[in-house]
Amino acid sequence: MRAEFRSLGPEETLDLGEAIGWAAVPGLVVGLSGDLGAGKTVLTKGIARGLGCPRWERVTSPTFTLHNVYEGRLRLHHLDLYRLGQAEDLAAAGLDEVLYGADVCVVEWPDLFLTEFPEDRLLVRLRWQGPGETERTLEFSASGASSTAVLREVSARAAALLRREVVDGEL
Repeated sequence: MRAEFRSLGPEETLDLGEAIGWAAVPGLVVGLSGDLGAGKTVLTKGIARGLGCPRWERVTSPTFTLHNVYEGRLRLHHLDLYRLGQAEDLAAAGLDEVLYGADVCVVEWPDLFLTEFPEDRLLVRLRWQGPGETERTLEFSASGASSTAVLREVSARAAALLRREVVDGEL
């Protein structure tokens, strides 16, 4: 299943992330791709907020630590693979176990490592849109039963969250 949403700014990106967190199920893996500054960490903050993490606003990109953990309704693992060079580095860092665990796992910069991910995953590509530096398009792609169910729920909530009509899964 695929869906595309347009965010007019960071608050709407946060709201879309919150919808993912509300809909999240144990074992959900979310891969986030996009240019630097496109909103990957903002979306992750929203996921943390939707999971009920008490300090969601303190979510930061784990660029140098590779892995942050936040407690909520489900535990959230936030990975940043930007500095890893090859798939073997995932196992060496013990991150492959996180990808196949019962918690929610959000991975920034997953593109080089998708062969190591579970088949059932939700991928989100964030792209700048329009002339300003606040609008972006978020392209969602679900590849299994659990991630598809999450994306259906996100789509159902998107109209209310973004205060715009959803037409065929697109805003």
